[in-house]
Amino acid sequence: QVQLVESGGGLVQAGASLRLSCAASGRSFSNDAMGWFRQGPGKEREFVAAITWSGGSVSYADSVKGRFTISRDNSKNTVSLTMNSLKPTDTAVYYCAADTMPRRPIPSRRFGTYDYWGQGTQVTVSS
Repeated sequence: QVQLVESGGGLVQAGASLRLSCAASGRSFSNDAMGWFRQGPGKEREFVAAITWSGGSVSYADSVKGRFTISRDNSKNTVSLTMNSLKPTDTAVYYCAADTMPRRPIPSRRFGTYDYWGQGTQVTVSS
């Protein structure tokens, strides 16, 4: 059974940092691009960051560029999102996702590109 399990969310104050992790199981994701999306209260799910299978190309939403860093460890089948200088507007459920098109050269920012999704982890940033 293919699973993506996020962890690392929590309640923090503005300006703090968090590191989210996504552990993949059930198949190897080493050839897949991986992405992070989020859904805030009353909002649609939105793109946050994505990384190619090799880690050679990354993409960020403008709202998080310079504050968030996506990385992956293919030997452990994990992808991480390091979030610095958190703002109340970052409050959301964060989802990890896998794009199973093998070795896509540029990571997609489109929700519909991703085939597998985790259940999400809550991040709450207080002011």
